[in-house]
Amino acid sequence: DDSPFIIHTTVWFSMRAVLSILMLTVLSTSFRVPRPAYAKAFQRKAQRTLSTTTSLPSTSLDNTPVAESASHKDFDTIKTYFVKEYGCYGTLYTHKRTKCEVLSLKTDDTNKVFGITFTTPNPASTGVAHILEHSVLCGSRKYTTKEPFVELMRGSVNTFLNAFTYPDRTCYPVASQNLKDFRNLVNVYLDAVLFPRCVKDPNVHAQEGWHLEVDKEGQLAYKGVVYNEMKGVYSSPDSLSNRECQRSLFPDNVYGTDSGGDPLDIPSLSFESFRSFWEEKYNPANAKVFFYGDDPEEERLDLLTGYLNDYADEWGESDARSAVSWQPKRFESPSVVRGKYPVGEGGGKDYVTVNWLLNDEPITGVESLKLNVLDHLLMGTTKSALRKSLSDSGLGEDVTGGGLSDELLQATFSAGMKGVAGEEGVENVQGVIEETLQRIAQEGFEEDDVKASMNAIEFQLREFNTGSFPKGLSLMLGSISGWIYGKDPVENLVFESALSELKADLEARGGEVWTEAVKKYLIDNTHKSVVIMNPDSEMEAKVVEEEKARLKAIKDGMTAEEVKEVERKMEELKELQAKEDSAEDIATIPTLSRSDLNREVEEYPLTVTSDFDGSGVTVAASHMPSTSGVVYATLGVDVSGVPLDDAPLLPLFCRVMMETGAGQYDDVQLSRRVNTYTGGVSASFSMMGVKPDGVAADVVGDGGRMLTKVFVKGKATAENTGEMLDIFRLVLTESNLDSKQRIVEMLRESKSRAEAAIQGSGHSYANSRLKAGYTVGGYLDEMMGGLSYYESVKSLLDMAENDFDQLRGKLENIRAVMLEAGKCRDGMILNVVAEDDAMSKADADLKSFLHSLPGDSKPSSTFQDFYKEDHPWTVAARSRMTGLKNEAIIVPTQVNYVGSGGRVYSEGESMPGSASVVARHLRTGYLWDTVRVIGGAYGGFCTLGQGSGVFTYLSYRDPNLAVTLDAYDAAADALMEQAENLTEEQLQTAVIGAVGDLDAALSPDQKGAVQFRRWLSGESPEDRQKYRLEVLNTNKDDFVAFAKRLKALNDKAVAVVTSKGMAEEAIKAGKEMEIVEIL
Repeated sequence: DDSPFIIHTTVWFSMRAVLSILMLTVLSTSFRVPRPAYAKAFQRKAQRTLSTTTSLPSTSLDNTPVAESASHKDFDTIKTYFVKEYGCYGTLYTHKRTKCEVLSLKTDDTNKVFGITFTTPNPASTGVAHILEHSVLCGSRKYTTKEPFVELMRGSVNTFLNAFTYPDRTCYPVASQNLKDFRNLVNVYLDAVLFPRCVKDPNVHAQEGWHLEVDKEGQLAYKGVVYNEMKGVYSSPDSLSNRECQRSLFPDNVYGTDSGGDPLDIPSLSFESFRSFWEEKYNPANAKVFFYGDDPEEERLDLLTGYLNDYADEWGESDARSAVSWQPKRFESPSVVRGKYPVGEGGGKDYVTVNWLLNDEPITGVESLKLNVLDHLLMGTTKSALRKSLSDSGLGEDVTGGGLSDELLQATFSAGMKGVAGEEGVENVQGVIEETLQRIAQEGFEEDDVKASMNAIEFQLREFNTGSFPKGLSLMLGSISGWIYGKDPVENLVFESALSELKADLEARGGEVWTEAVKKYLIDNTHKSVVIMNPDSEMEAKVVEEEKARLKAIKDGMTAEEVKEVERKMEELKELQAKEDSAEDIATIPTLSRSDLNREVEEYPLTVTSDFDGSGVTVAASHMPSTSGVVYATLGVDVSGVPLDDAPLLPLFCRVMMETGAGQYDDVQLSRRVNTYTGGVSASFSMMGVKPDGVAADVVGDGGRMLTKVFVKGKATAENTGEMLDIFRLVLTESNLDSKQRIVEMLRESKSRAEAAIQGSGHSYANSRLKAGYTVGGYLDEMMGGLSYYESVKSLLDMAENDFDQLRGKLENIRAVMLEAGKCRDGMILNVVAEDDAMSKADADLKSFLHSLPGDSKPSSTFQDFYKEDHPWTVAARSRMTGLKNEAIIVPTQVNYVGSGGRVYSEGESMPGSASVVARHLRTGYLWDTVRVIGGAYGGFCTLGQGSGVFTYLSYRDPNLAVTLDAYDAAADALMEQAENLTEEQLQTAVIGAVGDLDAALSPDQKGAVQFRRWLSGESPEDRQKYRLEVLNTNKDDFVAFAKRLKALNDKAVAVVTSKGMAEEAIKAGKEMEIVEIL
């Protein structure tokens, strides 16, 4: 894998989208990456998944045949279900001794899911729930290694392995397609939460939470994984704004505190309070257990009851349950809250967000669905009423707030802007929000807009496409979002009744449904806050100095003996962290064997036809067993003729295609048409390396052979395929390139989002910066998505504001080059994924579409063979590459993102599949232990470019800079020592984990997309099978060989995203870096 193992997962269960399960595929990672803590209810809403739905009426349940549920002597059967929306049979059980509630869903889905969730409200911001979530996975009664979670991560074929902390609950979910592996995961997780080592060993609390250390100068310092993680969070302006928004609406209940932990409060959490929180919250009566999949239900209950009975025997029986109190809607006038966020010396602009608390009592399922549709109408797309009003106002750089958040006990709604100039701008943004809502309350929405929003949400509900994110986990998260508050666990999973009721209400009352809702929940709702965040160029330095002052005061109050005790504990912790797990401890972790793994690559159906139906277009069709009647289509159009200097315009061009209107449709009408007839249409630019013709797939290159295409993608029912394809043609040929105002807004948004990403995901920018120095492919990737692209966006924004004619001319040229009549169809490819019946129904529409495309069906000229010749961009880019640099990229931050790397395989060498196994072992072993556990970073990992041979070390939210670079320098020796002493068990574990990375659970459309990309890449099934067997057959010699290559690395480079102060300290410590000030 050529991308970091973490982090685009910044969970906090996030991703803003209607019924947000559809956006959670990015979470399919085997790491406890940022989880859904604290104020993220405002930012994004992954747990909105199915909470738009209502309970299945008792008559429906009573009249539906229900499969026989398992009977077990230790459980009472409370209720049985048939969830017809998802074809699941279910049973609700209660464990007799412990009162633990269990929802067991039976399906034919092989991707099995288990989860245990505890209600964990905390009235303070010490981060105890968050720290405990990290800590319980650090050893337990039966599984006695220091971190069983990491052992599972190293040697499991899981499809999901993670843990999440919300403002009021903590979830521990796992998933696997392998039954043996699934049971191993469930066993380890149950033992971890019910019998954790951390409540007996203060060192775990110290490592994962916080502890004091004495540095080389004799000064005190705070250390700890969560402590440092949250310092990173509190460096993010978006996170600080979200936190203040949540606090402002919830002054009286736990949602006003930070469950992730405030760095100012985390050091007040004692070990005794930490242990007491576990004792109070982690009892089975306070837990909800969820099972899903095709495994035998009786065996689920047998496994679970063993742990529950053991808990009762050891800790006693308790029926204590935690609850979240309601925040009364008591504000008589809006609360105005002001805060600050850190910026560089160049300064910044204001944030302003208006927030409402929507309910202080339960709402019905139909009301919840209504709120979600209203949210789509107001904020769901770039053309939704409120979002468009804000964007069109030009008062800020980007829209913020995210609209509706309803995954907690109480729902909220937020809208605003960032990048706002001064107090007048702040006031004007509030005025736009108020005026827009008042207008809607008086005039309502266009009937066609309502129809489009209703269709969009109904399509997503019925499609239930979670991608590679386990369907069962989506159902679990939807269920939990009501279950922990006393609802029936199935109530949030069903939607037919609520949908029918809302449609009937719309039929009877029309637009009154929405005007009434806008007045009730927003205009007449006085429990409202306005949060204004002002930039502070001195804030970063102040935070650092204040921490130093606190620590100095602590030390000044200590005796010499107390300081020595801090040093003693610090050394004790470091010795524990550095100590290897014994063979006996490792043997306690359940594992698979190589014989449990599938040796064959799974291939998916794909039929490729050149000049399909005489159209001149190549069609790649995947006939799948079932796609629920949906047709998935992707049209690729070659853009290799676009000059390299204009390539950074392509992402903007793709946005313009979809967001400024096309043909007879203005921007709102186009968005309305998309949502009315399809499940979504999008446009994106893709730059994809391909295997050179006549060269083996494992031979390293420099990325010179590649494809560059604009892809228009969509999905629709078979009956609406013609409408979807007509939209494809429309946006491709007639998009409005003359909308200066909207294009300026897009570029401002892109600039703002890039700045937030550099601060929050600095590791990815460091990674692309490193790779840019080694291959032309890496150079182009950085040009199109790294810091260079950010600089291009700033230049394009200046051009759009001051010389729009020039920018428009460039966009027009891109379209002219794409659609050159005598050539374009030669470079067009249409990928279609559907079941046979849907494919047949769509056949006529597909053929008609292909013949309607621009260009000649018999092209007079053809594109070069990109598998045999270097792409024009790579030829031009090679002359621009400036070589390797060591760079410190300066942004306002309290943490570091540290990168270093080089080329372990040279151009022309063969890189075997075993290299990925060794790299993964290094990532989950030495780097995890050294950079994360000992160093205190939130993540320490590495990447290996399969086609480039470039290897990079990276860290995430790291308190160290020079120390981490030293750890990277020592990695090769550490790997060699491990390789020379590698046991067969360790080797097997490494292979199993690497195979697990290869075998994701995919939805039908994803399978089609994967096979399409395989074909585009030029790989053959034989290439893939060879690679898989090299992974499976990895041996000790492969580890030694890779360690030698790493040791011999001599063309290393460094790229770090850091603060100026930390960069200067590292330079004083002897690290050579050029300072590059970005923000």
